[in-house]
Amino acid sequence: MAKYLIESPHTEEECNQALDETLAKGTDLLAKFDWGCISGEHTGWAVVDAANEAAARDMVPTFVRSKARIVKVDKFTPQQIKSFHKK
Repeated sequence: MAKYLIESPHTEEECNQALDETLAKGTDLLAKFDWGCISGEHTGWAVVDAANEAAARDMVPTFVRSKARIVKVDKFTPQQIKSFHKK
């Protein structure tokens, strides 16, 4: 499994549908998302574990999947950062 950052934008008009479809996928997935909707930024963000990018994209409501950004993310150790400077 790898970690992926999901950015799932939707419009104000699509907001309830986006929230409902995310909830329909389960409360565990809903709990992974942070939402900017109340602030007027109609986007959900989550960091999830998934087998691949396609599996992460499947966590996004179907009607906004084409707009979603999915980015594989990693953590670095201090040793890795030091090794980057040696290259």
